[in-house]
Amino acid sequence: MDNKIKHLEFIQQTISRMASNSFFLKGWAVTLVVGVLAFANVKDMDEKYIIIALIPTIVFWFLDGFYLHQEKLFRELYDDIRKIKSDEDIDFSMNTKPYINDIDTWAKVCGSRTLSLFYIPIIVVIILAVWVFPIL
Repeated sequence: MDNKIKHLEFIQQTISRMASNSFFLKGWAVTLVVGVLAFANVKDMDEKYIIIALIPTIVFWFLDGFYLHQEKLFRELYDDIRKIKSDEDIDFSMNTKPYINDIDTWAKVCGSRTLSLFYIPIIVVIILAVWVFPIL
């Protein structure tokens, strides 16, 4: 039973690290966009600022999707290890390859409601800041 508990603790630590990374990416995405738009001169703002703000936002979106996808895989591993009855069957493997399937891909996680509802408004704000607000 001790091996099983230790293995579950290892997996839980990895899940927590993936969740932390996802949280930090969201914070960095907002900070970077606000910083770029704050340093941009509103009267002289043009398309270069949209690129400067959009590229990192999209990269953060995909990285966030990667971490959430990894977190889901480790949750499935955790669930399988939880069901193992004997201590002898515990091998301390952290391999998540058996849980990768075509239904729940990294791209699908990137397009999930959770990530879309966070990153699409940021992209809309960037576009509005560059094209609409200088007109006002």
